[in-house]
Parts: sequence; C-alpha cells; structure tokens
Amino acid sequence: MFLFVGLGNPGPKYELTRHNIGFLVADEIASSYGFGPFRSRFQALTADGSVGGEKVLLMKPTTYMNESGRAVGEAVRFFKIPLENVIVFYDEIDLAPGKIRVKRGGGAGGHNGIRSIDAHVGKDYWRVRLGVGHPGDKNRVKDYVLHDFAKAEQEGWLSKLVPAVADEADLLVRGEDGSFMSRVSQAVFPQRPKPPKPKNLPKAETAGGAEDNSQDR
Repeated sequence: MFLFVGLGNPGPKYELTRHNIGFLVADEIASSYGFGPFRSRFQALTADGSVGGEKVLLMKPTTYMNESGRAVGEAVRFFKIPLENVIVFYDEIDLAPGKIRVKRGGGAGGHNGIRSIDAHVGKDYWRVRLGVGHPGDKNRVKDYVLHDFAKAEQEGWLSKLVPAVADEADLLVRGEDGSFMSRVSQAVFPQRPKPPKPKNLPKAETAGGAEDNSQDR
C-alpha cells in the first residue's frame, strides 16, 4: 500500500495559492485514476484508489500546512505503511516554475509542511518537489507562497505540470523516479525536434569541367 500526500491549506481562500500545488496534484490524481470520494479521516481528506496496480491512500491534510505531519503520522501508523511507500507532493520555491525534482529523504529546506512530517514520521520518505519560483527576496516568501498563481501561470506551465504529474504517477509506485522526472519535464517543457542534417550535395562543376575564369562586372 502507498500513501500519496498533497500538501496545502484547507479552505477556498487558499485553493489556488502556490502553497497549495500539492492539493491540486492530489485532486488531479483522484480524478485521473477514478478514486473514490474524499472523506474526513486522520485529520485529513482521504480517498482510496489504485495507481499502477498498487493500492493508494490519497491524502490532503486539513491541519494547515505547519501541522501536516499529524495527519501523515496517523495514517502511517494505522496502516503500517513503510516510509519508502510514502510520497509527498509539495511546492518548492528554490526551483523555477514548472521544474520538478524527486528525492528520498533529505532536509526540509525551510518548508514547514515537510518539517512537520519529518518530526512525526522521520525523513525516509519520497519528496516530489514542484517548482513555483522564488520572489527574489526572502522577506517576501510568506506572502508569495500564500498568493494565488497569476492567470498567466494558471494557463501556462501550471496547466501542464499538474496533469503531467498525475499521468506519470504510476512510475513513482514502480520506483522509476528518473523516468518520472524526465516525462513530466518533457510534458511541461517540450523539446523542439532537431532539424535534419543537410544531405551532402555534389560540388558544382562548370560545363565540360573547364576552369571558370569569369569575373563579376
């Protein structure tokens, strides 16, 4: 059994904020794979389904971001889910918008939701870091992540990233994190096909093979 956790803050006020990209991914996974309806459980909204042939509990903690670990800890202990089967999706300001990184273990990097999960279950789970960009000033970070995505972002890279993460989620349960990152990146930032190499053309020859001594006039 796997536990997929999308991080965010509950309520319509935060629905389209950068901090809630994890919730957006959770909702997209639920829709794409036909999960059952979300219901209140483990201090979270949870839904049951399967991804890549594996049973998955999908979770959106309702404790607010800073206490996300309480919900994750309850589910992990109740179902005895090994940490290598816990995958957390969350916003990352130190990645450019639309970029993605996957890693097992590591530090919280200043993210309060990850810090809370680390405190409740340890660090040996998978982190799917979803780039939302940095405001350029550390004093503006809080307002930045709690601000709605700009319309251009919603219609641009965000509209590609969230579905791509859901579409390729089966690679995560198979442990193919490298392929997952590659395919998601290709969906968000498709590479232009390389132009074909020009064919080797025969060198032009003058009539009869004679030397051309003509000059421009």
